[in-house]
Amino acid sequence: MTEPTPPLRARDRARAEVMSELLAAARARLESDGSAALSLRAVARDLGMASSAVYRYVPSRDALLTLLIIEAYDAVGEVAEKVVARSDGADAAQTWLDVARAVRGWALDQPYSFELIYGTPVRGYRAPDDTVRSAVRVWGVIIGLLMAAHAHGTLDPAGPDFDPAGRMAPEALATAGYTDPTTVPPEVARIAIRSATLFTSLIGAISVELFGHLHHVAADYERFFDVTIATSAAGVGLRITLD
Repeated sequence: MTEPTPPLRARDRARAEVMSELLAAARARLESDGSAALSLRAVARDLGMASSAVYRYVPSRDALLTLLIIEAYDAVGEVAEKVVARSDGADAAQTWLDVARAVRGWALDQPYSFELIYGTPVRGYRAPDDTVRSAVRVWGVIIGLLMAAHAHGTLDPAGPDFDPAGRMAPEALATAGYTDPTTVPPEVARIAIRSATLFTSLIGAISVELFGHLHHVAADYERFFDVTIATSAAGVGLRITLD
């Protein structure tokens, strides 16, 4: 029998509440000022706190940025994972289109969060390893769908066939269950490199729309997006049928 989780102490509840308010104020500043201009002093002022008091909760501006980055990665990762969970083993190619559409919807609804994690890097900020686990959640979804397609015989082997051994980061391969890159079978290595193509096309397709690069180029952004996703998927061996 699982032991019940003990209730939070009053001090812990108060700290959690302040952290929640602090992150909400930081997200608002992110939207109004941009990530490069985010400052603890401004966030403290918005909360009616002394700037010195904020340092009891986050030690620096970079630490606050890291919290926001992890939050954004987890949010988009959860969006992608929920689509797969609802698909109940449906065709991997069509599920990938549904995942891509859902991620696009999240980005259009949360453009500043998308920009924070997939836009121009904040000068002087270096993301710590703490962000990796959250960052690879979307990669895990992509690799999982490609592996499912491979297992069901619906992944066209005519996709990229060069040997990518050692060219994928261990964290990306770990999402497929391989913590030791030397044990990765060749077919999984090829799937991993194909996942990079799908990820790149997804982020690129959203970015050109979100940052205004499709103005006077595409009349129907939603259809343009679907065609882009389907075209890149076909290039790695996934056949998507568009209505």
